[in-house]
Amino acid sequence: MSRRWRLVYVCAFAMAASPTLLPAQNQQQGSGASVNPFAEADHLLQLGKFSEAITQLEAMQTQTPPPKGLSRELGIAYYKKSDFVNAIVNFQKALTENPNDSEVIQLTGLSLYLAGKPGEAIPYLEKVQTWYPRANVDASYILGVACIQTKQYPQARAAFAKMYGVPPDSAAAYLFCARILLRLDFGPIAEEYALKAIAIDQKLPLAHYLLGELYLYQSKIDLAISNLQQEIAINPGFANGYFKLADAYLRVQKYDEAERLLERSIWLDANSTGPYILMGKVLEKKGETELAIRALQRAISMDPGNAMAHQLLGQAYRAQGQTADAERELKQADELTRNPTKP
Repeated sequence: MSRRWRLVYVCAFAMAASPTLLPAQNQQQGSGASVNPFAEADHLLQLGKFSEAITQLEAMQTQTPPPKGLSRELGIAYYKKSDFVNAIVNFQKALTENPNDSEVIQLTGLSLYLAGKPGEAIPYLEKVQTWYPRANVDASYILGVACIQTKQYPQARAAFAKMYGVPPDSAAAYLFCARILLRLDFGPIAEEYALKAIAIDQKLPLAHYLLGELYLYQSKIDLAISNLQQEIAINPGFANGYFKLADAYLRVQKYDEAERLLERSIWLDANSTGPYILMGKVLEKKGETELAIRALQRAISMDPGNAMAHQLLGQAYRAQGQTADAERELKQADELTRNPTKP
């Protein structure tokens, strides 16, 4: 499964796990007591009993006439169950009954997106970008991602700009969009948007850093070093800037420069494991194996489930002739690689 589509299933899982509901819209009010025909089904949904709620709601379809708003309730139940195909069917029927139901318009768009139909989702999501609690996701974000997946990049930038409360043509809007484009593997457009952000505001923090990350990934080390140096000049207190620049120097075998930068990164942020792991690599390359072992032990004490740290520590122990320690760490690294949920 490609990275850009993992978000669909991550969102689906999050929504299925969260049973937050609003009071039913179809509560009938009169001079007497209020009557909500969906109260029991709503309670089942709140308990996460989606199939039971759906069975109860479907049984109401045999009533003459069926309760008003039944399609809406069924759509919501299927949505909570992550059965987006049936959710779409019921939401679209609900929209024929009430075309102005903003929440159903939004949930229809989200269901289409989560069913892998971003192009069909966009018109619905563009109509309503209010974040309804029952959606459990920010509609502006999903709209932006859907636009990216359909290569409508200006519309994506506008959606993210709205989400973050910045003008759509601002440097920040281009940077926000570039960051999400990079995360979704749209590297060329991410580069274009980051460069545009810098053209608008040459002192914008994190824009050069994004380019540095991208160029490192592409093994364009000279460009990565140049941009990361510019990021540090703009944003000297940013620990990750030193960390990524050290990574670039390691790749061109400038070990002393990499070690110096990693020290600065650790001084700024001693709670991140990445610099300690990279320090272990650098020190081992320099032949300072005992110091490498200390750095990697520190990384493992912070994150016992990091397979790379165990792998590097095992290699360092092996270089020191500590066979038993090496075998232990390499075995742990292998187990964590095969089953990363176990620390």
